[in-house]
Amino acid sequence: MKFVHTSDWQIGRTFRFADDDTLGALQAERVEVIRRLGQLARQEGAAHVLVAGDVYEHETPTEKTLHQPMERMRQFADVQWHLIPGNHDADTPEGVWARLLREGAVPENVTVHRQPGPVRLVGAEEAWLLPVVLQRRHVLSDLTAYMDEAPTPPDALRIGLAHGSVTGFGNGEEAEHNPVAIDRARKAGLSYLALGDWHGFCQIDARTAYSGTPETDRFGAGGGGGGEALVVNLRGPRAEPEVTRHRTGRYVWKKFEDVTLTNAEDIHALEARVRGVAPDNPGAVLVWLVVSGLLTVDDMALYESTIIRRLSGAVACLRLSGAPQLSAGLDDLERFGPGGAVRTAAEVLLEQAQGGGEEGAVAADALQRLFLFWNEVGGQAA
Repeated sequence: MKFVHTSDWQIGRTFRFADDDTLGALQAERVEVIRRLGQLARQEGAAHVLVAGDVYEHETPTEKTLHQPMERMRQFADVQWHLIPGNHDADTPEGVWARLLREGAVPENVTVHRQPGPVRLVGAEEAWLLPVVLQRRHVLSDLTAYMDEAPTPPDALRIGLAHGSVTGFGNGEEAEHNPVAIDRARKAGLSYLALGDWHGFCQIDARTAYSGTPETDRFGAGGGGGGEALVVNLRGPRAEPEVTRHRTGRYVWKKFEDVTLTNAEDIHALEARVRGVAPDNPGAVLVWLVVSGLLTVDDMALYESTIIRRLSGAVACLRLSGAPQLSAGLDDLERFGPGGAVRTAAEVLLEQAQGGGEEGAVAADALQRLFLFWNEVGGQAA
């Protein structure tokens, strides 16, 4: 049989760094990607889509957010969708799954697995799903252990579906929660173990993999990546699974660290690097720049116009950490003329900036703003 493996949709997720427009677009795309998953299943001839937890970001989503994924899956009546609770949407008494079932909002082609145990996959000869159900956000025991003794017919395809952290994989406190034995597929005689929780694709062994989230949701490593789903082809209970990765995400997230700017050439090179991430569709790129350096007055104006204004308008989101500092001296004050209030204010700010400290940093920023403003108005301000 052939099926699609996906996880960590996290419908309703928020991104604190994003403005309202960007946030709305990112949230909408997390819903829209469900349609692409359905199309992928049809395209590949996969009758089932296995969603390994975290369909929702929160246990108490709004009514609209609650129903959005269900309605998208309803559009693909020829595909059977199998959902399990994750750590973000655990099956609590008043959680999302209880609400959906109470309202009768789950389509006929969607199965919410709320109990562990073998379930025969309709339309597949001797294929059985072994789901794991999280009833609270964190557990310390391995809920996949029941799979070892779960009865299925001889020579059946045994497919595990779980949300958790493979023992020995990942770091930090989170890795201790919802543990999954690294050799569970072998112990339980699984043809394949479909996992969720890690947001980037990761193949643990030939029969165990994390699909990652279908729409990328973070910068950098540590569960980053994503934007994919897996198509898994099982040719027999003992045959090694054929796992292929398929791009499903729209947005590309890219972080540029340690960007040091010292002149105009550096600025133009940075612009080219960012635009080169997706030359044909920069509007689908989210960029995080970690910037430092020292720029002259003219180069600072170029940075402001090229990066802050023009580039931020080209990409979906431009996130900045740090900033280049202004390199200004007495010669630069000639821009303000030989005298006048603006020249006097600039001299005071320059002196304070050169003094350093917190007050100096504030003065340097104010002086930079003054130079940029003066450039914009062409020295015509009173």
